[in-house]
Amino acid sequence: MERTADGNTFFFPWEVQLMEWLQSHIGDAGISLFSFFSLFGEELPLILVIGFVYWSYDKKLGRSIGLIALMGLIWSTMLKNIALRRRPYFDHENIKILRVVEPEADIYDISAQGYSFPSIHSDNAVTVFGSLAINLRKHWITVIAIVIPLLTGFSRIVVGAHYPTDVLGGWLVGLLSVALVFMLQNKVKNTLVLYGILLLTALPGFFFCTSADYFTAMGLLMGFMGATLLDDHCVHFKNTRKPLFMAARLLGGLVVYIVLNTALKLPFPEEFLSGGSTAALLVRCARYAIVAFVDFGVYPLLFKFEPANRKRT
Repeated sequence: MERTADGNTFFFPWEVQLMEWLQSHIGDAGISLFSFFSLFGEELPLILVIGFVYWSYDKKLGRSIGLIALMGLIWSTMLKNIALRRRPYFDHENIKILRVVEPEADIYDISAQGYSFPSIHSDNAVTVFGSLAINLRKHWITVIAIVIPLLTGFSRIVVGAHYPTDVLGGWLVGLLSVALVFMLQNKVKNTLVLYGILLLTALPGFFFCTSADYFTAMGLLMGFMGATLLDDHCVHFKNTRKPLFMAARLLGGLVVYIVLNTALKLPFPEEFLSGGSTAALLVRCARYAIVAFVDFGVYPLLFKFEPANRKRT
């Protein structure tokens, strides 16, 4: 293992050989195809999956998926900041990065692009689709919960963002997160106690994590937890199975997420937000906490104005 000022370099020779071979033989069409599957591990599509389930299909199931996915994300980012493994393209000139984590940041800014082990995309795909499978227990969902993470993980190798062992680590963290959080949800019936236990495992990261992905995850977790508590105490929105309302809720949630996330950046200079300072990371955490709280807690207040939910006079 080679240590540098911004991380550690360690790999098996076969990993580099495999990645170089894939990028030189799979062709542009193949790379574009597999690059598409990286979407299933990225922030916005996963927010939409969780949001659709939570806002429309089954609120209780949406909470379960959200907690499992966010805890898996946090635990992965904490492991990243312990392993401090540099991404493959940092150290191997024949491996090209074809899909960066933060397009607006320098590709070699490790604070913005994150460390390599484990693969968060692989973890995200397992936690979201795995939690759907373990909760719904339907054969076709189980098949999807196997295929999508496999393709997502393979895509991260093809685009040069992760070593194969990063992907294996992401899958493992995802599986453990699904099992552990699902078990806690069934054993601990008091919501505040459950949230306290989960937060105790996540908060230590504030003392050693320096990458933006941890602070994004912590913000989302705290905002999501606050949103569900708000719903328990005063919102009490109801799910819907009417296609028009389901689509409207999903579109509205997407708009709230994008607009609010953009608006909360405006008071700060771009140089500050991308600088990687402690203050910038804490602002990032607070920004995502507000976005999640509003999108999952306050936004559902609008559902009562749907025609089907208006009280007859």
